Amino acid sequence: MFSSTEITSNTIISDNPIHQRLFFAYWVASQMVNGNVLEIGCGLGRGLEVIFPKCDSYTALDKNEQLIEHLQAKYPQHRFITHYIPPLDSLEDDSFDYVLCFQVIEHISNDKLLVQEIYRVLKPQGKLILSTPNIKQSLTRNPWHIREYTAEDLEKLLHISFEKIKKQGVWGNEKVERYHEENRKAVAKWKKWDILNLEHRLPRWILQTPYNLLNRINRNRLLKNPNALAKEIDYTDYFLTENTEKALDLFFVAEK
Repeated sequence: MFSSTEITSNTIISDNPIHQRLFFAYWVASQMVNGNVLEIGCGLGRGLEVIFPKCDSYTALDKNEQLIEHLQAKYPQHRFITHYIPPLDSLEDDSFDYVLCFQVIEHISNDKLLVQEIYRVLKPQGKLILSTPNIKQSLTRNPWHIREYTAEDLEKLLHISFEKIKKQGVWGNEKVERYHEENRKAVAKWKKWDILNLEHRLPRWILQTPYNLLNRINRNRLLKNPNALAKEIDYTDYFLTENTEKALDLFFVAEK
């Protein structure tokens, strides 16, 4: 009930490749985390069930009050807080062993303050695990995103507070490559009609509704292709790569 093409569904089949890609980040994080974990922008709670067994406590922040209330009722043993960020003023210094921030920072106006606040709430030797779309692989302007990053941009941003940074990205196998190429071609067909370059000239808020509609139509059409891959792709079809140029998402780990 909370899904859109921006809040990718975990049940709508045409969203499956994106859902699996986003879930992959949680699966990777589940191999790393322990202790007290904070998630910034938990959204639907996509990967919580693989994170919970690995941590002593879990705290989540999200601005969507309905989502937070839903998740708090579903997982009463954990802490869910309605919070606009940054700052993280409800949280104390040196409180968390890990901070997860998946597909969030591109939505934040003051990204520098967010990084500084994450550093503040991490314990010494605590780690930030962060993912965000790689602008070099974006097929069109996303009107929900204030900005997108290159690997170099993101590294420079994190270096405001963090010294130790591991740079990787999320990419996939042949199935993922084929789906991404089919999607790229489909989006290109839509974009050829934008002869006035309204994609980049109009304010973000005007573009959000048509973007969501066209994105849904496009994903549904890809699902109807004779050799459709949307149903087949699983999180195990994704992997971490050192090639951040080609990666669909950037995946960075920064240590305090």
